[in-house]
Order: sequence, then structure tokens, then C-alpha cells
Amino acid sequence: MKNTKARTAIITGIDGQDGPYLAKLLATKGYKVYGITRQSTRNESSNLTSLGLQNEVDIIQCDICDPMLVSRLIRRIAPTEFYNLAAQSFVGGSWDLAGITTQINANAVLGILQAIQNYSPSTRFYQASTSELFGNSSNKQDEETPFAPESPYAAAKLYAYWTTKIFRKSHGIHASNGILFNHESPIRGPQFVTRKITKGIANIVAGKAEVIELGNLDAKRDWGFAGDFVEAMWLMTQQESSDDYVVATGKTHSIRDFLDIAFSQIGIADWSHYVKSNRNFFRPSDVNVLQGDPAKARAVLGWTPKTSFKELVTMMVHSDLKLLGVSIPKHLSSVA
Repeated sequence: MKNTKARTAIITGIDGQDGPYLAKLLATKGYKVYGITRQSTRNESSNLTSLGLQNEVDIIQCDICDPMLVSRLIRRIAPTEFYNLAAQSFVGGSWDLAGITTQINANAVLGILQAIQNYSPSTRFYQASTSELFGNSSNKQDEETPFAPESPYAAAKLYAYWTTKIFRKSHGIHASNGILFNHESPIRGPQFVTRKITKGIANIVAGKAEVIELGNLDAKRDWGFAGDFVEAMWLMTQQESSDDYVVATGKTHSIRDFLDIAFSQIGIADWSHYVKSNRNFFRPSDVNVLQGDPAKARAVLGWTPKTSFKELVTMMVHSDLKLLGVSIPKHLSSVA
């Protein structure tokens, strides 16, 4: 591994979930971190602020879909590492936002890699890929599992995946794909099902809601903690040779499992009266089961997840309760 002294990193998608966790990791390692956002003004209630990083990251406004702006940025900073986490990341919305999804998740990646090739070829590049590439695969998915995307989101991400591999092979760029399975946290966007559940529970306890409306309760996912997964991203850029890695826990849970643990935090065993499955929230084409095999990441990167599924769900519920200023009754605190 390389010396981390005087390193610089650019993180796109700094306003999302993974960007702040990655920025926190890099800051502890002494990096100068630049965060890219499309926003014209800084949001003081952003996820960076939530993690206490408001003074740790230099925010730069830049539309990554504009190759000229990206080229100027990379030529000026010449970062040691470039982490492309920016995306239209809501799979369910990618049918209605197919054009925007393609621009951000696919075309922008080509522009970034071309800029690195032309102006900073020693920069090490990380591309945030996704388990949605696999579609409805019947077995555990690893790096050799065939891709079968089921959404505009996954199709755009597949383009980015192959573009990253091509620049690695054809131009010698140190470029890695992290095929990340579902990873959540207290700062997950409220449109995602996990956060929709935990925020909904907090609203129920606070008397602000009676029911949480969800889509397919039987969908199964391999859920991990975003704070663990960003370490794998960093480890990929530290290797002598770039490569592609599945990042996952190796365990799968249904949305019903998530609901069981989440509602248990407020002492409710039977949540059926508080949850409604709404067909309007079903995707036109959905992936039933996703379960990753992180053996390669474990063997090559030395990476393993530290946070259990139960710990993750508990963390998220308690965070949303705290955000609303709601306390768990004392007679229920032992459940948590």
C-alpha cells in the first residue's frame, strides 16, 4: 500500500449517503478532501454536518455531466484519488427519470475517465457500481456472475462498469469498480425503503402518522452499513493493481425481517396494523433476491463488514427517534 501523506481526494456525490462516510474516513487518514456538488449554495443541514464534517471538506460546485467543467477540475487539483459516488440512485424512480439517470450514471463516468486520462493519468479512480447489475440471479452473486439489469438505473450503471474496465485495460488507468450491495445508515435518503421504515416508525411514535405504506414486503436484500462499505472503496484504491470487487455482507434479509427488528425497538411484535403494502410502490420490474459473495474482497482487500443487520436496523430507528425528539418509553428500553 502507498504512503497516505499529503494525499488529495475528490468525492462526487458528497451530498448523498456514502460521500460523507467516505470523507470522514479519508479525513482521519490525513487526506485533503474535495466534495463535489451540483448545489449552488452549501446546505448547512447536509449529511456532512450530520457527521460533524462541515469544516473537513472543501465543497466545489460542479456539474459532473459537463465534461469541460470536469476536465478543468481534474487538471487543477490532480487528485491522488477520485471517488465517483454521484448518481441518480433511486432505482424505483429510474423509469420516470431514465434520461437523467443515463446522463449522471453513465455518460458522466465517461467524461470523468477521459479527463483523468488527459490531465491526471496517475489519479486512482473508484466507480460506485451496484448489485442491481445482477438482476434476478438465483445464486449468490460474485464477480463472475453474469449481469442481467432489470431497470434503467442498472442499465446505466452497467455502461459505467464496462467503461471503467475499458479505461483500465486500454489506457492503463488505475480504475476499480466496487459492486456494492445494499448499504444503509441513519443518513440514508428518506425515499429508500429502509429509511422510509425507520422514519415512519418515529412518526408513529410521535403521533404524526398511523401507517407506513411500502411496496413489495417479500423482496430480499443483502444489507450492510455504509460506514463499513466505504472502507472497501478506499482499500480498492490502495492496491498495486486495480480490479473489480463485490462488497456485501453475504447474508440476505427480507423487508419483513427489517420490519420485525425495527418495530421491536418500540416494543411492537405484530406490526401488521402499522404497515400497508401498496401496489403503486411496486417497481415495473423488480429484483426478488440479492445476496453477495464478498470472498474476493475478504481475500484480497482484507475487508469484512463490522456491523450486523440487527445493529444496523437498531441504529437507524434510534437515530430517527432522536431526530424527532422522541424517547422510547422506559419499559421498552430493554428491548432496544
